[in-house]
Amino acid sequence: MRIGLAGVGLIGSFHAKTLRQLSAIDTLVIADANAERARQIAGEVGARAADRVDDLFREKLDGLVIAAATDAHPGLIVQAVEAGIPVFCEKPVAPTLGETLTVLEHVEKTRVPVQIGFQRRFDAGYIAAREAIQSGRLGWIHTLRACTLDEAPPPPSYVPTSGGIFRDCSIHDFDVLRWVTGRDVVSVYATGANRGDDYIRDAGDFDTAAVLLTFDDGTLAAVSASMYNTMGYDVRLEALGSKQSIAVGLDERTPLRSVEPEARFPAGSPYPGFIERFRKAYERELAVFLDVAARRIETPCSAADGLAAFLVAEACERSRREGRPVQMSEVQP
Repeated sequence: MRIGLAGVGLIGSFHAKTLRQLSAIDTLVIADANAERARQIAGEVGARAADRVDDLFREKLDGLVIAAATDAHPGLIVQAVEAGIPVFCEKPVAPTLGETLTVLEHVEKTRVPVQIGFQRRFDAGYIAAREAIQSGRLGWIHTLRACTLDEAPPPPSYVPTSGGIFRDCSIHDFDVLRWVTGRDVVSVYATGANRGDDYIRDAGDFDTAAVLLTFDDGTLAAVSASMYNTMGYDVRLEALGSKQSIAVGLDERTPLRSVEPEARFPAGSPYPGFIERFRKAYERELAVFLDVAARRIETPCSAADGLAAFLVAEACERSRREGRPVQMSEVQP
């Protein structure tokens, strides 16, 4: 297969290494807004560099992986599907709701496969949680608790264009909560706070957020996010059922320590970042994308799934701004 990669920042560089190791890929062509960086990464992984991102569309690609800046996502997705090229794109589909809807129109019209990069769907723990919840082994679920706690905030240049903590960070929790439960969110109540660096507040964002979601079967979910968790990268999910309760992300490397005198768990080195925590999941999702691109399977995380998680984030932003619960019906396009 001939695969193109647009964008080789932190996650894009990791994807380049992963893609080069997949035996189904004969040719990997890399492009970036910074042509010199594209050449550097291509040299490191044994790929070929294109001078410009637009040059990728002259390569007769079997698939395109998009890891460029968020504002480039909608244009690249549309250009690819209009050319008949299957797409893997990191979340979100687009920075705004209007652009997201436009992308979906093109995807539905062309029927070209598009897979959105919510890697938690490919993590072994979340897969096991989904099976346990949907099999009924836990009984009925009364409470879900999810958190995404970054070890450090992003650089000042990133925050103004990130879309905000709900759209950039908690959107992962919104997607995976919908996925493990198989249920839809009907209302949200969200708030945010700033206790850290001024540049986050100055950009109109929050370094810490809390959300209460209500699902269509009455299940409640508490979602926490923070840019300040110096001990390490902490992503967990708890599903509390009428019969049993389970946890995802509770292992020897969880950056959380018990103060109980006899406790010795966890004892490992905390995860320093998201790539270390989800390395295997990132590798699995790209391997699956090759099957999607070859039309062997349906996309496991569609652009419509990306829209659903984005709408929850939109409702959170409205709830925080207006200081009230928001029904999902209020943000439906």
